[in-house]
Amino acid sequence: MKNQQYVQNAKVRIGILQRKMINNKKRLKVMSLFAGCGGMDLGFIMAKHPELGYEIAWANDFDKTACETYKKNFNHDIVCGDVWNIDLEKVPNVDVIIGGFPCQDFSILRGDTRVGFKSKRGLLYTRFVEAVSKKLPLFFVAENVKGLLTANNGWAIKKIKQDFEKVDHVGYDVKYKVINFADYGVPQNRERVIIVGVRSDLKINFAFPEPTHKNKPIPAKIALAGVENAEFNNEKINIQTSTRQKLELIPAGGNYRNLPGYENKNWMSLIYKRLHPNKPSPTIVANGGGGTWGYHFLEPRPLTNRERARIQTFPDNFQFVGSISEVRKQLGNAVPPLGIKPIAEQLLKTIKNEVGLNKFL
Repeated sequence: MKNQQYVQNAKVRIGILQRKMINNKKRLKVMSLFAGCGGMDLGFIMAKHPELGYEIAWANDFDKTACETYKKNFNHDIVCGDVWNIDLEKVPNVDVIIGGFPCQDFSILRGDTRVGFKSKRGLLYTRFVEAVSKKLPLFFVAENVKGLLTANNGWAIKKIKQDFEKVDHVGYDVKYKVINFADYGVPQNRERVIIVGVRSDLKINFAFPEPTHKNKPIPAKIALAGVENAEFNNEKINIQTSTRQKLELIPAGGNYRNLPGYENKNWMSLIYKRLHPNKPSPTIVANGGGGTWGYHFLEPRPLTNRERARIQTFPDNFQFVGSISEVRKQLGNAVPPLGIKPIAEQLLKTIKNEVGLNKFL
């Protein structure tokens, strides 16, 4: 029964989620930066509250195939191009700004090679700060990898927090926390830093929502139940015979260390990592060479992109555009919609309870 319920929830139509809210429900207008294929946007659209909701007023990303995916699945447009070239003065005023500024240069997967603020990509967060400064939204939500907390010897997160706190005229009360999305119903161990800033003049004490699945995470076998019937992005990937032979030697939940002669290699744990049917999936990653695709617990093969999409909590009718590798990248970079949804809902609840509607709407 739980399997059927999960699959049914995963099939909620995007069109219904984006339908204009009725019964006098106020929708907060959202600017989405670094939107990618739209995972974070979808999570905010899905947020439930009796009197408040969200609508995406403006979105932007640099990746062309991610933009095509976004256009295919949402009723609003996305500006595809370099965020540095966007004239923020021409962007409509909004109530909320969301986004996951690029995380590759902060990721612990890069080990000693991560450069953090030493790269132009690492400084893209300043464009997010500039957008907040110009639009002065009620609040903003940013997502990044866990490695942000230790990048540049811990200075990066302090600098980011300070820059948001000192935004022109009003400033923001900024809180951040490492969230494992598995604790909020995502069938995947995916630790990310969530940064929430609330405009200081609102005098709101935001608290992150309590985990809903801390002791009862959703396992891979439930997440993937019935996925073979999904229509889109479900192509199986051809692999070399030698790779298949390796996978046949690795049990469910195991990795390269289960292979003869590989026990003492110091590789990343995700290499040849097979899912365990009774546990959440390991983190879905955007790219990487051989052995990093994530592998099925029953069959000796890589996961299909639809299986990755299930693990990232995208509904089955969400269609991804691009090659298998391009879609894999979109999924690995995405924020799980059902993971960010509780935070979006908590913000609505907090604003309604502590400020009310008429003060700012």
